[in-house]
Amino acid sequence: MRRVKIFGGSSHPLLVDAICERLGTSPADCELKSFSNGETSVNINTSVRDQDVFIVQSGSSKINDSIMELLVMISACKGGSAKSITGAFDTRLDELSKKKSHRGAITAKLLANLLSIAGIHHVITVDLHAPPTTGFFGKPVDNLNAEPQIARWIKNNVQGWREAVVVSKNAGGTKRVTSLADVLKLNFGLVTTQPRRNTNMSNSLEGSSFFDRYGEPNHSSSYDGPSDDPPRIDSPDYRQLPLRQSPRTGPQPNGVPPTSNPRNIHIPSASSPLNHSTHIDSASPPTARTPMPHDYHHPEIPSRLSDLPRRPSEDYTDERAREVITGRLIHGHIVDDDAPSPALSAISSSNTWSPHGIGVGLSSPAIEESDPMAMSFMSTVSRRTTDHITSTGSGDPDNDEDEEEGFNDPELEHTVTLVGNVAGRCVFIIDDMIDQPGSWIAAAETVVKRGDAERVYCIATHGLFGDDSLEQMEACECINFIVVTNTYPIAPERVERCRKLVVLDMAHLLSEAIRRNHYGESISALFQHYPD
Repeated sequence: MRRVKIFGGSSHPLLVDAICERLGTSPADCELKSFSNGETSVNINTSVRDQDVFIVQSGSSKINDSIMELLVMISACKGGSAKSITGAFDTRLDELSKKKSHRGAITAKLLANLLSIAGIHHVITVDLHAPPTTGFFGKPVDNLNAEPQIARWIKNNVQGWREAVVVSKNAGGTKRVTSLADVLKLNFGLVTTQPRRNTNMSNSLEGSSFFDRYGEPNHSSSYDGPSDDPPRIDSPDYRQLPLRQSPRTGPQPNGVPPTSNPRNIHIPSASSPLNHSTHIDSASPPTARTPMPHDYHHPEIPSRLSDLPRRPSEDYTDERAREVITGRLIHGHIVDDDAPSPALSAISSSNTWSPHGIGVGLSSPAIEESDPMAMSFMSTVSRRTTDHITSTGSGDPDNDEDEEEGFNDPELEHTVTLVGNVAGRCVFIIDDMIDQPGSWIAAAETVVKRGDAERVYCIATHGLFGDDSLEQMEACECINFIVVTNTYPIAPERVERCRKLVVLDMAHLLSEAIRRNHYGESISALFQHYPD
């Protein structure tokens, strides 16, 4: 191509060479170096006057240096009177596309402004994490899609792919999963993880002052007046009051009950403090309701739910409800339902019990002073930290780092839910990038150990593989293949060691986008899928 200069940054030289080879040219000459203090230096050693300049820069482990190098190269070409400057890059500019805390920064918007000020005219990128961030740029943005290449590879390399299931490993990736499922005409599923709350309330209830005062029965046979202990539930001093009153009828005069037949329970007489301080209705908290004996049964109330009368519209069976499977995650791995929780084990081993049942190991100074509010169940639960939940208010983490942080918490157990039937089928777990391995391994173990899936393919566009994530996924027995593209550089020695890793070439897609952009052709054909 004439009057075109293609420059490559230092982040991914192999991708730059592959793009230039397909275009029948060679990378333009430029000198990239750093001074002794780490400052980036760029020298353009060829003329770019009235030329269409394309700068290819990918992400890397030194992302800050890559971004600064890209900005300096754009500014240098602008100063060299380039006709147009197009940046073909994917540096995860949109990973922080919204505030994650009250005083957080929207760095995606900041970097978009920096690129515009540096002098960029056009942007070519691949599979942005949040596509709406293209609006941050004041310049045209071509957000290419790797889905056609992934779908083509699945059709050509996966046996029995027509019976496979496409699965999202979190709720945020459902749109991407359903798009691929529609293209391949496959079913799709969902795996979600939520922090599991401690449902063992016996420790907190035993230490509650409410049950210490009102829950223990009085062993005396008579009840002469107000006292700290109410009479037994089978005492004749108990009387019956309706559990709830109809909002339409309201309380009746002279103590006459409403015309309907509400459920009745036994509560203490008027001298009991419960009668003066507690209003019994459906909105009262569980601790404010009077307990009923286990053998109590009202003759007018059905003993089983199946005995309740049902309307004709309620006589149906939802077969898809059987496709919902739950499990337990401890340290990011599936465990048996009867496996001990690490948090409960640590608590039980550190607790010493007082005669009143208050756990000294969990107590704070307020509990040691027998403060009734501090000893209550809700006060105990409210001290649970919620650092694993993002500041957006939802339990769904925004990225792998949030999930990974929760998996690494030794005192936090997760409940995993699998929606969809994957038994005996091949499963494609899809996301836009692989950075940390925790959520991928958890999803793979869920579909294999809980869903009885046959094979698992972990597929993503960008293979960041931070730390030893690639090695951990390689060691996971539930993962059969790891499929990524070469938009991010992966060390050749790591590729050789990982037999499960498959890298798809994106050079032909980027080179065609550069060619069409130079000649002013439409790029809509790059978003179309290949015919069967």
